Amino acid sequence: MEVMEVRDSNYRVWYDEKAHTVFFEGSLRLTTAEYEPISKLLTEVIQTHPPALTLHMLELTFLNSSGINMLYKFAISLRKSGLEQVSVTGSASSPWQSKSLSNLKKFLPVIEIEMR
Repeated sequence: MEVMEVRDSNYRVWYDEKAHTVFFEGSLRLTTAEYEPISKLLTEVIQTHPPALTLHMLELTFLNSSGINMLYKFAISLRKSGLEQVSVTGSASSPWQSKSLSNLKKFLPVIEIEMR
């Protein structure tokens, strides 16, 4: 399988298939249209039918409202896929993460959220 990765000088998003983990790092300050490659990567992750999935966001320093909206849409796609084991690891030191990541439960009630 090819490496699933989207990156530029400010951020990197990639999927580790063995760990069933999508890693987010850096600062995502993109327009809605610029999130399309990341949305495509997330859709491809669902299509691999992982037994579980973790979103690792400890190294994500910023995510704007367009990115948060993309995450919420991804949560809805996960719910529709029937995947029951989904978790998010976020940084408790990032106020935006505490607020925005907890809202994922509204779209995907089975999600486990861990703030470190």
